[in-house]
Amino acid sequence: MQHTADDQTSAQLLGMFCFSLILNGFGNGMTVAMNLGSALWTSSAVNLSHAFDVSLLTILLIEGVAVVLFNAAVLGHLDWRRIAGNFIYMIPFSFLVSGFADLIKMTPLVTLPLVIRVALDLIGIMCIGCATSIYQRINVVLHPNDDFMQIIRFKFLHGNAAIAQPVSFLPPILIDILCVSFTHQIYAINIGTLFSLVAQGAVIGFADTHVFPKLKHRHLQV
Repeated sequence: MQHTADDQTSAQLLGMFCFSLILNGFGNGMTVAMNLGSALWTSSAVNLSHAFDVSLLTILLIEGVAVVLFNAAVLGHLDWRRIAGNFIYMIPFSFLVSGFADLIKMTPLVTLPLVIRVALDLIGIMCIGCATSIYQRINVVLHPNDDFMQIIRFKFLHGNAAIAQPVSFLPPILIDILCVSFTHQIYAINIGTLFSLVAQGAVIGFADTHVFPKLKHRHLQV
């Protein structure tokens, strides 16, 4: 299946891509720092890092590689350009998430009243959804987790982001369950995780038509 759209200028696409990359890293970093529930893939990485006593950065990279391989299996072939794009995105993204989380933890934000921290956590989730919408539409390089969601969305679910997002969360949910059963501790799973599960797909769908609305899905192949 292929979708095409009128191209924006290269400078516009680059600017929107950089904005989405930073917004995605910031949103994920915010949810990790608030510890009131992260997006499902991020929460699974946090729980794995505690289960195996490995840095979050390392787990994010390893998890990304695993999803790259799984995506290739779902597609039924190796798309080397797509895989290269996954790695190009994944590496700076992993550093941004880890860096923003560490930076925010050093600020007074983490000591604010609970209701404000919950609001900040939910804002972080919405930042993730908006960022995902932007760079999925640009479709030059994608994080493998979001590429997985995009494959499911357009290959199996007729473009329905609200359904595709929770379906794509099944692997990290399983990872979280296994980690919690092993450590008997729960990390990065809270109200924000529930919000991510039920609403992040809807946020992506809303952002598709309201955040940079002239930007359409480009060169989509699933």
